[in-house]
Amino acid sequence: MRAVESTAVVLLLSLLSYSNAGCSGEAQSKSPEEEKAEETTIPVEAVSASRGTISAYYTGTASLEAEEEASVATKAGGVVTELFVEEGQYVKAGQPLAKLDGERLALELARTEVNLNKLKREHLRNEGLYEKQLISVEEYERIRSDFEAQQAAYNLAKLELDYTMITAPIAGIIAQRFIKIGHSLRVGDPAFHISDFDPLLAVMHAPERELGKLRVGQEARLGVDAMSGSVFTGSIKRISPIVDPATGTFKVTIEVRDASRQLKPGMFGRIQIVYDTRDNALLVPKEAVIVEDEVASVYVVRNSEAFRLDIERGYGDTQHYEILAGLAEGDTVITAGQSSLRDSSKVEVIWQ
Repeated sequence: MRAVESTAVVLLLSLLSYSNAGCSGEAQSKSPEEEKAEETTIPVEAVSASRGTISAYYTGTASLEAEEEASVATKAGGVVTELFVEEGQYVKAGQPLAKLDGERLALELARTEVNLNKLKREHLRNEGLYEKQLISVEEYERIRSDFEAQQAAYNLAKLELDYTMITAPIAGIIAQRFIKIGHSLRVGDPAFHISDFDPLLAVMHAPERELGKLRVGQEARLGVDAMSGSVFTGSIKRISPIVDPATGTFKVTIEVRDASRQLKPGMFGRIQIVYDTRDNALLVPKEAVIVEDEVASVYVVRNSEAFRLDIERGYGDTQHYEILAGLAEGDTVITAGQSSLRDSSKVEVIWQ
């Protein structure tokens, strides 16, 4: 009986060993296709490489300044009696800004006018007498000289009175007002500062290697920190032909016109100068491009699988890269989810 039990145990162990060996063989004999079928599908976002226009630009920074500015100083002394403008107000050239007390100068003008009229009558009478040779040449010349001198005195008195009205020498914005009603001013005291905001200038210094790329008239785009998201357009107005040997840079003056008058002198601007534009360029979003050790690549989708391809980039702007080699128009490039991918990863495309 014990021999029969022993034989049964051996048979049972043999069957168990055979069963485990068979299962192990089945697990090891899975084909690559079967393993790939069990691989997790990764969701990714993707777009198609497409044709479009892209520009190359040089970037720099500069502070805005007015092309025309004027410090208005008093040309006559006196007490400020009236103010006609305030800071921030636009004025035209010749527009009155303030008035000084001119009572004394008005009296002086009236006195000189009386004397001028008297000498004018004498001069006219002497002209008739001189033609009839009833007075000497000396007497005629004396009266004429007195009349001309009084004419000059009258003009000077009138000019002094006119100077009590402070006027704008240029059109622009009142940037600063230095005077108040009741201030007693002397000749030459500052009264206002006027800035012409149209156009504004941005002066930057570019490295000499950019000298061959930049030209007068090229488009420039300006963004300012004070108005995030707003972009203003302008163009290169002047390029200095001289390179500063100390810095290796040359001066570029950009003219910016802003009809809305949002830009102000002194604002800090970030500038992009477009120096070349390519039409019908093959473009992909910047987020699709992976750069490692200066090698650029993208993941493309083919038959629901992702493959990494090296590419050659051309121009780049804020949103796209130009692709010179490595991709074809219509290729599906992955823009989000690349960090989880490797070659031949299964993917599910969610189109942007």
